[in-house]
Amino acid sequence: MSPQNLLLTLFVLYLAIGSNPPPALAAIIDTSVGKILIATASLCLFAYANPVLGVLGLFVAFELVRRSMVVTGSAALEMYYPTEVSKWAGVPARHQFPYTLEQEMVTKMTTRRDQTFTKAPYRPSLDNIYEATFL
Repeated sequence: MSPQNLLLTLFVLYLAIGSNPPPALAAIIDTSVGKILIATASLCLFAYANPVLGVLGLFVAFELVRRSMVVTGSAALEMYYPTEVSKWAGVPARHQFPYTLEQEMVTKMTTRRDQTFTKAPYRPSLDNIYEATFL
């Protein structure tokens, strides 16, 4: 039996049985580095093995990460912890302020872009700069 056929058989058994990984292994897999390593290993199957084994390896990698998250408890945290979107969902409705007099006056006082400026009829003069350099 070739190594690829053996790996294919193990992958099918792992998916069919549905057992969770041990807690020590699940704690390693449920880290960012562990997920990257699992994804890299499953993608390497496409380059070095049969494409069917590569597709099955992606399914096994997904299931392994998902089951590891169940064992460590981070799946429940993702499910029940509020997300930033849900935390800020009601905020815009509470923070709608009316157009204030200050905003109206600032809008009136700002210059328009199409306004032309004339050259000043005077030339500014500098005081004694006490041996400083001009900028």
